Amino acid sequence: MPAATPSTITEAPALPESARLIDTFVAPAKTFADLRRSAAWWGPFLVMAVLALLFVVVVDQKIGFRKVVENQIQLSPKAADRIEKLPPPDRERTMQQQTTVTKFISYGYPAVILVWNALIAGILFATFKFGLSADLSFKRSYATVMYAGLPLVIKTVLAVIAVIAGVNTDSFTFQNPVATNPGYFLNAAENHVLYSLGTALDIFMIWTLIITAIGFSTGTKVKRGTALAVVFGWYILFVLGSTAIGAAFG
Repeated sequence: MPAATPSTITEAPALPESARLIDTFVAPAKTFADLRRSAAWWGPFLVMAVLALLFVVVVDQKIGFRKVVENQIQLSPKAADRIEKLPPPDRERTMQQQTTVTKFISYGYPAVILVWNALIAGILFATFKFGLSADLSFKRSYATVMYAGLPLVIKTVLAVIAVIAGVNTDSFTFQNPVATNPGYFLNAAENHVLYSLGTALDIFMIWTLIITAIGFSTGTKVKRGTALAVVFGWYILFVLGSTAIGAAFG
């Protein structure tokens, strides 16, 4: 058999955006291999942004941001106690301010997605590029993080359905809106550490972490096990750090 020459080697066909989105769920390696050709990330971002805004609108109409803020405060006994001790006019003013801020941030969540994913992409880019000498650009790291976050939109859809169906408004929070992790069944005010650790064991977050590792392994040729160790290692550090801070100030 004659040896293959560069002219006879056929490259994988470019994937359309619809195929990229679908393959992220069913064949993630295909999507992340295609990112080497084009690191465009607008597709998953638009999906996330639209569903996030839909969720916010439904919560605004069905629950109301005042109730969301009240539930959030009850998760922190210290915060609840501070507000309870305020004179009635000051208490009402504080609640109105927090409600306005929460509503503003919620409707601006697409911007939060951009910034938060940039932070994650930067950390993973530095780890793989400088720690593991991987062939990687920040743009491809950013696109990888965006596509890898797609499983979380399923959780958003479930949360929308739950709110429309009539979720218990007294226990609703944006951070944990649907029963996809053990923390959903725990009371954060009683034991913040268990609640935080239980919430971290979210099935859709674990799915996202696995796909993230597949994405960086596919895009950089780093061994799959090494990529899994990096991604889960950073996540564990984040969970432990946020849990410690929450326990200290909650």
